[in-house]
Amino acid sequence: MKDHSFWKSPFFRRIGKALRIIDQGFLKLEEIILSGAVIVIAVMIAGNVLSRELFGPSIWFHSEVSLFAVVIATFMGISYAARKGRHISMSAIYDTVPWKVRKTMAIFIPAVTAITLFYLSYVSFNYTLTVFDSGRTTTALEVQQGFLYMFIPIGFFTGAVQFTRNTIVNLVNKEVYIGTDAKDYNDLEPEKRELDDNLQV
Repeated sequence: MKDHSFWKSPFFRRIGKALRIIDQGFLKLEEIILSGAVIVIAVMIAGNVLSRELFGPSIWFHSEVSLFAVVIATFMGISYAARKGRHISMSAIYDTVPWKVRKTMAIFIPAVTAITLFYLSYVSFNYTLTVFDSGRTTTALEVQQGFLYMFIPIGFFTGAVQFTRNTIVNLVNKEVYIGTDAKDYNDLEPEKRELDDNLQV
């Protein structure tokens, strides 16, 4: 007998496939932004050291460029870390409680985190608008400071969306997930644990 479930219709299958493609595209974009920001930080720091040692003066704009890169890496990395289950967590209690308690915590904690991040994105968005309205610029490059601050609400919002996804993943799946792409390391056999993808510091 064929399954005529409403949610398994070709229409919703196509929507699901399109959403997965968009999700993977956004993941690649996050990886490019984060890796680019880290490279810029490394180049600016190393370049400034070489400039002082070889030529005397520092690179006049290195601190501002580095600051932009640090802000981008920090706040745009919220979503990526949530997806991969890489956020630092105080897991002393979590690791010792029974499975049902861990499952409850895996739903409750990202849900509360998502609500908090949605609120912070709203507050930071309003603040960023006031910075743009003030017309303040950076000292060296004379770039509007609003362009620096705008990554904060974007990062909070994408992080909130990702923590919402983490909540949904734990609601619809039997297994415990610490991230959308990462199952709970407590449920994996030691020889099957992949340090790069599943273990948190």
